[in-house]
Order: sequence, then structure tokens, then C-alpha cells
Amino acid sequence: MLIIPAIDLKDGKCVRLRQGRMADSTVYSDDPVAMADHWVAEGARRLHIVDLNGAFEGHPVNGEIITAIAANHPDLPIQLGGGIRSAETIEAYLQAGVNYVIIGTKAVEQPEFVGEMCKRFPGHIIVGLDGLHGMAATRGWAEVSEIPVKSLALLFEADGIEAIVYTDIGKDGMMGGVNLHATRNLADSISVPVIAAGGITDSKDVQAILEVEKKVDGGIFAAITGRALYEGTLDLREAQTLCDEYERE
Repeated sequence: MLIIPAIDLKDGKCVRLRQGRMADSTVYSDDPVAMADHWVAEGARRLHIVDLNGAFEGHPVNGEIITAIAANHPDLPIQLGGGIRSAETIEAYLQAGVNYVIIGTKAVEQPEFVGEMCKRFPGHIIVGLDGLHGMAATRGWAEVSEIPVKSLALLFEADGIEAIVYTDIGKDGMMGGVNLHATRNLADSISVPVIAAGGITDSKDVQAILEVEKKVDGGIFAAITGRALYEGTLDLREAQTLCDEYERE
């Protein structure tokens, strides 16, 4: 299992939100490119980047920063979400060096778009499903639908997506632990890998995810973490070592 550092971009800065609220953000760096360099130096094997402005505005906003990060690390897998709602945007990011694009809002509002993009860009499409009480949220978590996360996951699995990033909004940025029940329930329901996000605080949470991952027989591919890394309650290198050692057991 991979531990993936999150780089959330707002107004050109590296921030973290609490429960997806743009007004409740903490700035961790004025230089997101340097922050990406830092996580790579600390042993990151993949980066998770989110254009928060793009998620709310519906189109790329921090594209220049994202392109610069990809150019600095051409051999590092990068997955990107936020404002990805057209084939043109996907193509531009892939050409810029991003490996995987995460379709979120449009996946919920226009599910057929996912299948179309999987056919056009095979091997590069991830769906981001953000849930609150089991229901899918959209538009930077500003709206909660009446569509169950699990139903969408089963639909997109048939389209040929690479993975699902599942975020529990109630946990994200709160450092209160992972919603293990919801994450396991989703991973049990589908065959595509699940990337867990939201709530990781320390190595105990990583250990808890590993225990769940073992029960779902490899269904949880990775865990994204942000605030815990930035505030020092979780060490990236130690957390990845813990995962590696667990897999060797």
C-alpha cells in the first residue's frame, strides 16, 4: 500500500481545508513546487494534487503550478483532481506529464462522461467519490446528492476506470481517524482498487487501514494524507516503511 502526500492548491498556495470548506483553510506553503520536491525527497512514490479553485470554478485554475511539478518529476506518478470536466482538460494535463486524472463532480452529474473518457484515455482515468453519510457530494463538496457512493462505484467499475479515490467528507482535514467501515464496505463491493482519503492522523491510522486492506484482500491500494504530514503527526518515510513491512509479513 502506498502513502500518497496531498498537495491541495488554492490561490497558488499549498493549503489544507477542513471538511472541504474553502473559507476554513490553512496555508502550509507559498511554493507548492518546492513542497512537491520535499515530499519526493522524503520518499513519496506518487503525488496527489488537487486544484481546489478549479473544483469550485469548474475549470483549471492552478495549471501552471501543476505543469511545473510534473516537469520536475517526470518519472513520478501524479494523480490530479479539481476542475476536470472536459476531454480537452484531460488531454492537456496528460500531455503536461500528469499520469492520472480524477473525475469527480462530472462523474456524479454526468456518469456517461466517465465511460467516454475511459475509451479515449485508457489507463489514465480515476474517479473521485466523496461521501457524506454514504451519499455522493459534488462541486468541491458544496453539494450533497441523493446518489449512494456504492451505486456509482459499481457503475464506473464497468467503464474501466483505474481506481476510485474515496474521501469521507466528515473526516477530511479533521485528523480524527479514517472512516474504516465505509472504506472497507466500498472496497468489498468492487474489484477496482480503492484509494482511501480523509482523516489520517498518525501511524495508528495507517496500521488500521492496513488491517482493513488485509481483510479485503488488497482492495485498498493507497491512502492519501495531507494535514497529518504537514503538521508532523505522521512521518511519510516511516509510514511507507510500515506499509512495506506489513506487505512482507
